[in-house]
Amino acid sequence: MNIIITGISGFVGQNLSNYLRKKSFLIDSLSLRNQFLNFNSNADAIVHLAGKAHDTKGINDASEYFAINTELTKKLFDAFLKSNVKDFIYFSSVKAVADNVSDILDEDIEPKPKTPYGQSKLSSEEYLLSKEIPDDKRVIIIRPCMIHGPGNKGNLNLLYNVIKNRIPYPLAAFHNERSFLGIDNLNFLIEKILLSKKITSGIYNFADDEVLSTNELIEIISSVLNKKKVSIAFHKEIINTVAKVGDLINLPMNSENVQKLTENYRVSNKKIKLALEIDKLPNTAQKGLEKTIKSFKKK
Repeated sequence: MNIIITGISGFVGQNLSNYLRKKSFLIDSLSLRNQFLNFNSNADAIVHLAGKAHDTKGINDASEYFAINTELTKKLFDAFLKSNVKDFIYFSSVKAVADNVSDILDEDIEPKPKTPYGQSKLSSEEYLLSKEIPDDKRVIIIRPCMIHGPGNKGNLNLLYNVIKNRIPYPLAAFHNERSFLGIDNLNFLIEKILLSKKITSGIYNFADDEVLSTNELIEIISSVLNKKKVSIAFHKEIINTVAKVGDLINLPMNSENVQKLTENYRVSNKKIKLALEIDKLPNTAQKGLEKTIKSFKKK
């Protein structure tokens, strides 16, 4: 199969393209920076990864998200509809639905994103779903939760350095449950979607099977590093005050990072597993996280 991938130079793009090549897929990259979209109209599928990532520092202009995440997606999708390409796989985000999740996030929850990033992703979804799709084409919208793997940067790397440098983890008083998505499970799911024409057009959440607390994540990192876990249960009000100061002077411990580390954010993957007729994904959440953490040690 011939697969076109946008955003191939990014973390997910590099991993997915390498994985699919090993599975004998033919991969073409596509840049959306050109005024005219020239791609192989006879390819089998387009996997649209390119986009503007969520800015945790809050310094990006909101209009940039809509210009890149929404308008460029519309342009590419219109070209897809005019082409002979059969499948359009769009990587949206769970943030297109909700920034906070009190229950378990599934595909039927009414989207109410609060950030420009989530709103721009939802706007793209709405455009794709508003179009009449020919019977011989599929449009798959993927909503992944937090993706990680070797080469990943972000909060996992931050936690890794905290534990590596024996800095006490200060958020032990917070108890939460979070969903993660290991890159190996993501690659597996995309391959299955590409190969199985039984998967119908629609929206599908991507997440590992298990949820983990941040305290459990600390234990996994400590185990990989062979270090004793050092945690302190500071009172929540103290942490929230420090986070507000971090917002003002741009510290790693700011409100958004504290929220990410301490909130519940559980994502259901039942719909995609039912569609693929599988009971479990290849890797557990713990196994995927251990692989990611071990890659940090090699740096």
